[in-house]
Amino acid sequence: MITIRPSTDADVGAITRIYGHHVLHGTGTFETTPPSEDDMRARRADVLSKDLPWLVAEEQGQVLGFAYGNWFKPRPAYRFSVEDSIYLAPEAAGKGLGKTLLTELLQRLEAGGIRKVMAVIGDSANTSSVGVHTALGFSRVGVVANCGWKFGRWLDIVLMEKTLGDGALTPPKE
Repeated sequence: MITIRPSTDADVGAITRIYGHHVLHGTGTFETTPPSEDDMRARRADVLSKDLPWLVAEEQGQVLGFAYGNWFKPRPAYRFSVEDSIYLAPEAAGKGLGKTLLTELLQRLEAGGIRKVMAVIGDSANTSSVGVHTALGFSRVGVVANCGWKFGRWLDIVLMEKTLGDGALTPPKE
């Protein structure tokens, strides 16, 4: 059985391995050098310091994926708008885990007062990421063509958005 739970310090090794695989073999991230465990630990700490969730999907003690939201931009005015990130271990792909993980992330973001979630999806050919975001109610707002260079080719990014809760209808709770 799959469990979605908040990540812990003990998960950083698995998170680093999963992300490193995507850096080396995928186009969902435009990073080209896998970050170290210390780098990932610092990234996780930054997200958690903003009272934002960093979740893992686990089955029988094995972390199969992770997802988190971080401010869309680093300035405080963006604190009610986040960019989501979701990565699965290769063996977990295509089984619906991404949808389960992203659903839980969206629920926790909304409960925490987030009003807008953006997906900045690396590679317009990344149909699995575009598909899971579409299935969960994200709308496509644009494509930035040929803005990244990885694996010897130009890559697009697909921009998607989803409004949570009251969106812009009411002021946020400070």
